[in-house]
Amino acid sequence: MTVVLITGAGRGIGRAITEAYLARPNHTVIGSVRNKADPKYQDLRSFPVASGSKLILVSIEGTSLTDPQQAVDDIKAAGIDHVDVVIANAAVSPPLVPMDTIPIKDVEECFRTNTLSPLLLFQALKPLLDRSTSPKWMSVSSAVGSITNIPVFGLYAVSAYGISKAGLNWFTMGLHTGNEKLIAFSVHPGLVQTEMGNEGARSIGMELAPTTIEQSVSRLLASVDQATREKTSGKFINLDDGSEIPY
Repeated sequence: MTVVLITGAGRGIGRAITEAYLARPNHTVIGSVRNKADPKYQDLRSFPVASGSKLILVSIEGTSLTDPQQAVDDIKAAGIDHVDVVIANAAVSPPLVPMDTIPIKDVEECFRTNTLSPLLLFQALKPLLDRSTSPKWMSVSSAVGSITNIPVFGLYAVSAYGISKAGLNWFTMGLHTGNEKLIAFSVHPGLVQTEMGNEGARSIGMELAPTTIEQSVSRLLASVDQATREKTSGKFINLDDGSEIPY
């Protein structure tokens, strides 16, 4: 039985990843949503489920410092004794404004959700990851988290999101460096046709983000399937073309 945990399973890319893994046989898919009791998330339970597979929902509100541990406690209570794959996908992005005027509360919310929550989740999950024969951690990051590319792309107006994603990348490289058994890497999924992605596309004059959710999920799952410690771990990968993005 392969156990996969996906954060941000309630919408966008995370929702589609959850559906895709449930279509695979013998998979326990753990999806985190902001509040598993909220009726708007119950339709996740209507996804087609392959033989031997099942869905478990847990609650992780991104800014909470206690939800990640509680979610893992709930996972253990459900009889899960290991986790093979974590896709840290949940994220927020505030309105794009220059660093001169960005509200600090937006920076704090971004950092709590996009950086601290994955760190807290890893701390809580580590014993379960250690029990996997080949544990994998994918951080769904963004090209705007590349410090090297700030002057290349002029990312001054995406400061809160960029700072948090740079922090996520640092954390992910730390996982790679400090855990010899773990395959840990960051990915840029492309500008995807989600609510957040389309909003970002419009901010740069595009009508719609260029990458469909289906294309993005196909690339994400292939990247996880093919990831190895030698060739993938510690890298920041552009899923649009497979190239490596500089940190």
